[in-house]
Amino acid sequence: MAAVSSMILRSLRMIGEKGRGDTLNANEQVECLYELNSMIESWETQRLLCYSINQESFPLTASTASYSIGVGGDFNTARPTKIVDPCFVRDVANLDSPVTIVYAEQYGRIVQKSVGYTYPTYLYYDMGFSATSTGTINLYPVPSGNLTLFINSWKQLGSFASISTQVLLPPGYQLAIESNFAIHQAAGVINIAPEVAKIAKESLAAVKSLNAPTPISRLDYYGTGRRGQSILTGP
Repeated sequence: MAAVSSMILRSLRMIGEKGRGDTLNANEQVECLYELNSMIESWETQRLLCYSINQESFPLTASTASYSIGVGGDFNTARPTKIVDPCFVRDVANLDSPVTIVYAEQYGRIVQKSVGYTYPTYLYYDMGFSATSTGTINLYPVPSGNLTLFINSWKQLGSFASISTQVLLPPGYQLAIESNFAIHQAAGVINIAPEVAKIAKESLAAVKSLNAPTPISRLDYYGTGRRGQSILTGP
């Protein structure tokens, strides 16, 4: 566990802006925290910097197709950067039915979006950012029974509240943040030492390698004449 202020100071030492034992003045605290959070926010758009897939569940309301998601929304949680497979709905008998994620073009082609049916089979996540920091989950067909929706979304680091915040980071993230923030701070102002650039590049690559999804190869049914072919399990 490390304090955000300590991480910032280590970043600044890498580019010679600070020495050992130095501290941050009031202006540096505000400016560096803002820029560090700006860098971390940009990382949230990258799948390979996502350290886990977070599963959450939310109750659905009969005859309601759209739900806001975000702090204070219908689904009160951190607004997902992206919702990913697998998603599903669970009924009162604890039976699960898959829900396919579709995108704007596919969702837009549905002519009658208010058709009622017990189990939604499609989910469209409108990531549109609003003043309330919420997105919108649209389901089709409209649920007509009491169901629970399970979604999986990218779990990101999130911003740091203050420089005194103590953070517990997944393995490899602290060095990646410190070294890459050093480059972020030096950009256009200070020449970056090759050693620092090497540490930043390799530490970030190590995190991305750890987070990379493991592909599972399978043979398409229509090409083989057999159902369920898998390179791992066979026929």
